[in-house]
Amino acid sequence: MSVLTSDYNPPLLFRNGHVSTVYYGLFRKILDLEQERERLELSDGDFLDLDWSYANTPATKVVILLHGLEGHGQRPYITGSAKYFNNAGYDCCAVNFRGCSGEPNRLYRSYHSGATEDLVAVVRHLLGSKDYKDIYIKGFSLGGNMALKYAGEGRQIPEEIKGIVAVSAPCDLYSSLRALSTWKNIPYARRFRKHLVAKLRAKQPMFPELLPNSEIDRIKTLKDFDDIYTSRAHGFVDALDYYAQCSSLQFLPEIKIPSLIINAKNDSFLGPECYPYKEAAANKDLFLEVPNYGGHVGFYDVQNIAYTEKRALNFLEKK
Repeated sequence: MSVLTSDYNPPLLFRNGHVSTVYYGLFRKILDLEQERERLELSDGDFLDLDWSYANTPATKVVILLHGLEGHGQRPYITGSAKYFNNAGYDCCAVNFRGCSGEPNRLYRSYHSGATEDLVAVVRHLLGSKDYKDIYIKGFSLGGNMALKYAGEGRQIPEEIKGIVAVSAPCDLYSSLRALSTWKNIPYARRFRKHLVAKLRAKQPMFPELLPNSEIDRIKTLKDFDDIYTSRAHGFVDALDYYAQCSSLQFLPEIKIPSLIINAKNDSFLGPECYPYKEAAANKDLFLEVPNYGGHVGFYDVQNIAYTEKRALNFLEKK
């Protein structure tokens, strides 16, 4: 049985999922973290920017950090995790997905929830250019779905990869899309749409025939964005085909390295299908923790350290 009991119990204010989500998304500050940027050139002519931070002493362990939708390597949930792992003796490699490092990527395509080919490239780069004995992956939201999909797609996972933690993972993308489309999530959905459309506008001069104003102007919802851009740019039939092919839920039974999913019960971004109780119960390497509180990538705790930062380190060090 791999469904875990959670003892996370934050102060009263942070038992509200929206308060937790907004506080950690907009108001949390992480100080005293130094990052060094490395550009990873990809085989298709594009690039990924990697933001490195290091332990105080030479480390043999590294954590790959994967951000969420419209995130980047300087978001507090990334830098907070990096600082906590660095202090525990781990180096951290925060991946900025294509187009998320402050500079448009070179190709028409960008990133999406199932783009595990880019995670493969990062892992290959670390194995080929570094000397780490242990590699771990921690993904948030979209990045959590990607990490789980990577582990369960049936590829040969390098023996150096010892564990995965996925926080607020939308294991069923269409279920998450439906949740985000409800009235209580309108402010979040509008914010995501605004940022996504702005990136298309920035990319438009590079690909004017593929991104005419008439098409961009049709994007009124997140599903519209996936129908008009994500699916076309990445080889899917439409948004529903993208959700079906890239949801990690279907890949969870094949995960064979210790993997922990932490999805709060009061996460308004996740629908019922995003809580894989059955899959966790059937797979000895898959662990599911569903705290009552935490919101979406929130999980407030004392001393400006998120519960999921402590929990991830605890889980990975026991594996």
